[in-house]
Amino acid sequence: MEYILQRIQKTPGYTLGHLFADGNYICDTLEPTWRGITRLKGRKKEGRTAIPEGNYPVVIAKNNEGEWLPLLLAVPWFKDVRICMGSGELDTQQNILVGTHKRDGKLVDTRRALALVKKVFVEARNRDEAVRITIVDQCDLAM
Repeated sequence: MEYILQRIQKTPGYTLGHLFADGNYICDTLEPTWRGITRLKGRKKEGRTAIPEGNYPVVIAKNNEGEWLPLLLAVPWFKDVRICMGSGELDTQQNILVGTHKRDGKLVDTRRALALVKKVFVEARNRDEAVRITIVDQCDLAM
């Protein structure tokens, strides 16, 4: 099973996207600012930088608070990147927040969206399918 995160808008404060599972829209996403992190360019600001585009394995693992959340593995230059709840750009850290985008840099319905993301994940794992996420850029930098 594959999640696809299509980044649709990049601003100086945050990055917006749409999350799909096997081609079906699930929810909107909110990430930190895109800073062009690659081997040759970009500068990472701890907790305030979106992860690089790419394809990553996903598992469910407990976070520091003991909550089971999707965890992206093998993300270059980053550790402990999660798909989780949060309402605004200050909540993102380096994570991918899920919900419904209603206004600039804010999500609502985050609990419902995370429950749906986890449900899709569990259904795939029950079918013994590996789970991955592909993050792609579908926008021009809107600054």
